Amino acid sequence: MATQKHIDKEMKPFCDETGFESYKMAPKAFLHFTKTISVAVFLSVFVCLILVFTGVFQGIGGSDFFVPQCIVGGVVAASLLITVLEFLLYKPFCDIFYKKIEGHNYYAVRKPKGEVKKRIVISGHCDSAYQWRHIYYGKKIPLMTICMAGTIGTGVVSFVIAVVTIIANFVNMGAFGDFLVNYSYYFHILTALFMITLFLFVDFKTISPGANDNLTGTYAAVCALRMLDMAGVEFENTEVVAMVTDGEEAGLRGCKQWAKDHKDEYMNSGVETAVLCVDTLTDLEYLNVYDRDMTGTVKHDPKFSQLVMDSAIEAGHNDLKFASVFFGSSDAAAFSQAGITSTCLAAMDPAPADYYHNVRDSYDRLVPEAIKTGYEIILSTIFNFDEKGLN
Repeated sequence: MATQKHIDKEMKPFCDETGFESYKMAPKAFLHFTKTISVAVFLSVFVCLILVFTGVFQGIGGSDFFVPQCIVGGVVAASLLITVLEFLLYKPFCDIFYKKIEGHNYYAVRKPKGEVKKRIVISGHCDSAYQWRHIYYGKKIPLMTICMAGTIGTGVVSFVIAVVTIIANFVNMGAFGDFLVNYSYYFHILTALFMITLFLFVDFKTISPGANDNLTGTYAAVCALRMLDMAGVEFENTEVVAMVTDGEEAGLRGCKQWAKDHKDEYMNSGVETAVLCVDTLTDLEYLNVYDRDMTGTVKHDPKFSQLVMDSAIEAGHNDLKFASVFFGSSDAAAFSQAGITSTCLAAMDPAPADYYHNVRDSYDRLVPEAIKTGYEIILSTIFNFDEKGLN
């Protein structure tokens, strides 16, 4: 909240209204599941293996491995489900198991001269992530890709093997079935070994400085209002809002809460409202309008996405494309899921970038030209939205 308080001090002189909205969140719940499921799968595989060789499961089912296949298959299935809910769909599935703290969303408003008929919100998140070891230590090799692909891939294969092997205990599949019943369990050992890499994935003792992800987006939101004031711009009927959320790196928790609390205001008040979320302005070659989000599962508003694209062209930046956040998510997804008009502007190498979620995300990695370009597009979008709206 210290960052938001500093921003508030700077914003008060030229904004008509500023404020904070608090909510409860569990900051570790979003990614701490990686440690829980990795331990669960690892123990299920090796404990069951020990029990097999001590004769505990002898005579149960078609082979000594029948019960272990059921146990490992169930644990892996539950682990995959939790991964999908938390990391793919950003559902707060694990939050009830973790201690909650108070989070805060900050807003600053410049009101128009007349009646409010339109509202554009420029949003950035000021929180930063716990360090991802795979990216930090895998700077020169694709450690992230190898470990994550291996973990997910072996997990899926283990689940399939367990299901087919259980069926093979009751259905005659010939030599193939006999092989599965007697030997397929040993594949689970590979899955368990990959779970060690998953356990080590997040370093909860080290926090990224967050200079690029996402103080650049926060800066853009704040400076948009600041420059409107410096230029003496007062819109007739368009309200401009800078919103600085936290909890984005905890699974979009802050923005989800904001969307829930303001859904009626943004959708049913008669004020045409659009939200432009800005997330990391660093890698110019990847500066795009991201009209699909949350690993490609959420589609943003096409009219607003096109408006941002047109605004970029009018600002002299013709090389942007429509793109998808194919790994992870931005705050814009929380708005779009709630039915609120939204889209995302970002510039980050999806490989991912070497600074992503680790201590290299420092001030010396900032790219002023990328920040400037993003800022010009944002201002152009604000003026275009005021002039044309979406309807």
